[in-house]
Amino acid sequence: MKAVDEEDVMIEELVAKNRSHRRFQENKPLPLDMLRGFVELARLAPSAANMQPLKYILSNTPEKNNLIFPCLRWAGYLKEWPGPAEGERPVAHIIILGDKRITENFWCDDGIAAQTIMLAAVEKGLRGCIIASIDRDRLSAALHIPEHFHIRLNIALGYPNETIVMEEMREGNVKYWRDEKNVHHVPKRRLSEIILDL
Repeated sequence: MKAVDEEDVMIEELVAKNRSHRRFQENKPLPLDMLRGFVELARLAPSAANMQPLKYILSNTPEKNNLIFPCLRWAGYLKEWPGPAEGERPVAHIIILGDKRITENFWCDDGIAAQTIMLAAVEKGLRGCIIASIDRDRLSAALHIPEHFHIRLNIALGYPNETIVMEEMREGNVKYWRDEKNVHHVPKRRLSEIILDL
């Protein structure tokens, strides 16, 4: 059996910790330079046909965060939960935009960029949530985003204020849930189920 070196363990730990966190320590702000550093890493990531059509809006102030927060929809499977309460809301956001002046097809660039940002954030002890369920018209109006930008994703960031555990999926039920101690459970398919022997 091949020995696992330290670099293998590090990426495995980062990926395992990179869950969708939805509750944060709102009293611990993030510096703008940290967000810029995350985008710098995303800038270096691969881009389809090397078009590099993504642009970013950074937010780390309560005023700007308060404009973004009402435009986001949280945790579709938790029907009774309206989203993070005051004191548990994200302290920063990175909004990923597609510049339609460059191309109308953004392929998977936004996903690559978002995962790059999330892994960088986790490495710094942060957690986040990649959100695609966005009231785009409201957000565009709130931030005065020009029409040639398409809002792709929002990444909510902060220091975590919840416990998340992964567990084996049972009977094909993909829904995440919270127990009586407010621990967030995320079912995952088994490796044997997703690798096809064709």
